[in-house]
Amino acid sequence: MNLLPLPAFTDNYIWMLHDGRQAIVVDPGEAAPVEQALHRWGLTLQAILVTHHHADHVGGVDALRHATGAQVYGPARERMPEPLVRLTQGDTVNALGLQFQVIDVPGHTAGHIAYHCPEMDGAPLLFCGDTLFSGGCGRLFEGTPAQMLDSLDRLAALPGNTRVCCTHEYTLSNLKFARAVEPGNAALLHYSSQCEALRAQNQPTLPSHMALERDINPFLRVRQGPVAQAAQGYDAQVPLDDAVAVLAALRQWKNEFR
Repeated sequence: MNLLPLPAFTDNYIWMLHDGRQAIVVDPGEAAPVEQALHRWGLTLQAILVTHHHADHVGGVDALRHATGAQVYGPARERMPEPLVRLTQGDTVNALGLQFQVIDVPGHTAGHIAYHCPEMDGAPLLFCGDTLFSGGCGRLFEGTPAQMLDSLDRLAALPGNTRVCCTHEYTLSNLKFARAVEPGNAALLHYSSQCEALRAQNQPTLPSHMALERDINPFLRVRQGPVAQAAQGYDAQVPLDDAVAVLAALRQWKNEFR
């Protein structure tokens, strides 16, 4: 099975999985990169998986559906390009001989979902949209800090070898913020160097892995003392033992961080 991040817009990735004959894509914000990949490798598009309703994730859905007849899957609680199969927590999608489990992860949007495949070529796979980024998390456009914390906890509980397929190349800016939060985190400093080398060669930093994210991502580390203390340094009103308040402060700090 081949896992490919197709670049789109300025920093999006449209994830493609293919077996040499058929393919699925995740969050096609535009159709052209997918159409070019299908043509290049002689693939048939079997399914389109969508995590949430933002235009840079759904903009190419209609064109691809009309051109290929692919089945579209997406969140049950958001406005989506019709027709599609609507999904919520506990549902499954079977495509390319793989089974994807649906996880509700509200926060970035109210009805955001993620797709988790427990086993693909020897390791789990996660398509998490804009909920979890390498070194960061999505902005809270529609959800609450409590919802985002619960969503991130659900994802962080997945096996450590889970490949984390985020949909934006935000890693370097996220890691710059993460170093401001935890300047003494040795794993974070090492990972930052690796990612800077990859981007210098115009290579993607993704997919990441869940075990790594648990070690370096401040939004998965809100219960760690140094992270909570840093959040309190940003906002003195934050209680060190309130993970929701810590996450809310980190997210606001990140929104302002340059």
